[in-house]
Amino acid sequence: MNFMFRVFLLGLALICSDGFSPPRVMSPPACKHVSSAATLQSRSTILYSSTAVSVAEIQAVIPSETKELNKIQSMIVRTLMLAFIASMCLALPVTLFPVWILYRLKIIDRLQKEKISLKVGQFCSRWLMRLFPFARKKVIVEPEMTDPPQPAIWVCNHISMLDLFFVLALDKQMRGKNRRPIKCLYWKGLEANPICNLLFSMCGFIPVNMSDNGNGNANEYDPKSFKQMLKSTKNAIKDGFDIAILPEGQPNPTPENGLQPVFSGAYTLAKMSRRPIQMIALHGLHKMWHPDDNIGMACTARDLVVRVYPGGRLYQDAEDFTSTFSAVVGHFGANGEDLDADELKLWLDGTIWETEMKRREATRMMTEDIDDKESKPSTAVPEGGEAKTTSP
Repeated sequence: MNFMFRVFLLGLALICSDGFSPPRVMSPPACKHVSSAATLQSRSTILYSSTAVSVAEIQAVIPSETKELNKIQSMIVRTLMLAFIASMCLALPVTLFPVWILYRLKIIDRLQKEKISLKVGQFCSRWLMRLFPFARKKVIVEPEMTDPPQPAIWVCNHISMLDLFFVLALDKQMRGKNRRPIKCLYWKGLEANPICNLLFSMCGFIPVNMSDNGNGNANEYDPKSFKQMLKSTKNAIKDGFDIAILPEGQPNPTPENGLQPVFSGAYTLAKMSRRPIQMIALHGLHKMWHPDDNIGMACTARDLVVRVYPGGRLYQDAEDFTSTFSAVVGHFGANGEDLDADELKLWLDGTIWETEMKRREATRMMTEDIDDKESKPSTAVPEGGEAKTTSP
């Protein structure tokens, strides 16, 4: 027994040597890449820190090159992850109870309760991940993202049941110290879990009704819940909250193949509130807790990379948003690296979509011209006779 305990400690030291250090915040400065304007299919961007580094150091941080865990390391990571989950189940009720008491005694109002509860949830997630360091975390963010933030609708891919807790834990690194409080839209079925129900209700998160038909299957929303969801969202915006939404609607069982069908609800909220949409991409968390129940907590790796994209903007229409989100976030979620720098810039500033709209308009006009020519009667003059009019 003493020998097994020593083996456990040795494995823990091997995989968690950097576990108590803060998440690595990296900045990808502009780098010139060659891309094909005809196809825009290059996928060779390398992510690197803002300080001068060598090519070898750059390649060392690419998450796709990290080695998979062996059986002992996988067991230890799984144990630490389960310890984190169990600790959250204990910590959240204990730390949120005083907030609930203050609210019930009317010492604080609803808005104060929600903001304090959000900070409590972030604190518990952050420190328990340091106490049980089952994941090695990197956050890639542009320097200008640390400026005073503008109100925004935040969108992110959904690759694991742990997504929310990592977003809470890394919120300061992702959105800056001057970030606005945020409310998340969530599937109402999660309220069956008493801990999730407690956290979501105390933070004032916004439920959305949909069928429990399993990950990877088409979402079936309850249209009757949309009215209350929009009302709650409008009130949250009025109270000064940012809004977070997962456009896929459910955990993606095949993130390596890109995103699931993307819904345009985020565009609707952005248009309604006149707020830009900001994109976040997650990669690697599914290798710890996979959405596919047949894989589950396999813990084949422990690296999580978060990419916060700059240039939040108002999209021209729903398809503009869904296409951009699928291309940019879908690629990072699948590969752990950005699109080619030139292509990424074209997606983020809307140039690709404007080009697509011009192409569609040109195609439409060409089709109309062909139809007009075919519908006009043609005139034929036979030899030694009068002109005859024929119609196709």
